[in-house]
Amino acid sequence: MAKTHPLRIAIGIPARFNSSRFPGKPLHQIAGKPMIGHVIERALATQLGQVIVATDDKRIATVAETFGATICLTSPDHQSGTERLAEAMADVACDVVINVQGDEPLIDPAAIHAVINPFENDPQLPMATLAHPIHRSEDLNDPNVVKVVCNAKNHALYFSRANIPFVRNTNAAAPALQHVGLYAYQKDFLCDYPSLTPCANEQAEQLEQLRVLHHGYTIAVTCGDYNCIGVDTPHDADRVEALLLSRHFH
Repeated sequence: MAKTHPLRIAIGIPARFNSSRFPGKPLHQIAGKPMIGHVIERALATQLGQVIVATDDKRIATVAETFGATICLTSPDHQSGTERLAEAMADVACDVVINVQGDEPLIDPAAIHAVINPFENDPQLPMATLAHPIHRSEDLNDPNVVKVVCNAKNHALYFSRANIPFVRNTNAAAPALQHVGLYAYQKDFLCDYPSLTPCANEQAEQLEQLRVLHHGYTIAVTCGDYNCIGVDTPHDADRVEALLLSRHFH
């Protein structure tokens, strides 16, 4: 039974087969289980609400259903996971939609809970996400590790694949935060997102959340020490599998 919550929550997992860097990524086996299966199990563990996999691929749909997710087959023409999720959630009765990336097999259920915290104080907030301190120096210049800089209200100023904030004054401590690929949206804002025109920064960085900032909307950022190892490449998948098999993650 789902836990009672003042907000009606739905969890969406956008998943596509034709990733340019890692084709078939959602079905890649990690520790004896397809990656999408790990993600679904962690989303279901939150007991926050219905878990819906939004995909245009029947192979992914078939596997996702065996792990207990509801399936929504979407158009193959979407340019981003957010657009795919907007289609899938159009007729779902909820206040807030959590977007759990299909390539985050180690996502902490506690992080999924944390991403909705800002909505409890401001139900009209358009969007929220997570970040955690960067612990590995090699991540600072890794373009696969997205960084975020926030203002005094913990709202995002900018996301980048570059090393931001750049430390010119080594005597001034500036926190380096890694963006966690987890989002929550007020449902009406999610449904409006596909109508927002793309922007140059979004296209240059290949970061869809920059479209939201470009159009003047707020993205609240909750910082914590959340597990965050996204799978962008087969090497990442091997790293995740090693962690799972070593039982450092549960």
